[in-house]
Amino acid sequence: MLDDILPMLAPFLMVLGIVWIKGRNRLEEKRMSITAQDSAEKATHYATRMAAMEDRLRVLERVITDKGYDVATQIEALRDQRRVEERLEDRTGTR
Repeated sequence: MLDDILPMLAPFLMVLGIVWIKGRNRLEEKRMSITAQDSAEKATHYATRMAAMEDRLRVLERVITDKGYDVATQIEALRDQRRVEERLEDRTGTR
């Protein structure tokens, strides 16, 4: 009896298998796309933070190596500059 039904069901089972495989492939492609997008966003965030840290390091190096300049005055000037930049960022929403 199974030998009689199996040849008739084989084409339907193959179609179901193909549909299932294609669905799994689409799901995996979406998953990979989301992962890639998330990774790109994280990379952008880290690059931005790294650039900010490099800028701060350059300023610190300049403060340390410039002996003829009043360090306290320069630090206060940098704080004032940072406050202005933060206010501008808050207004434009770039954060």
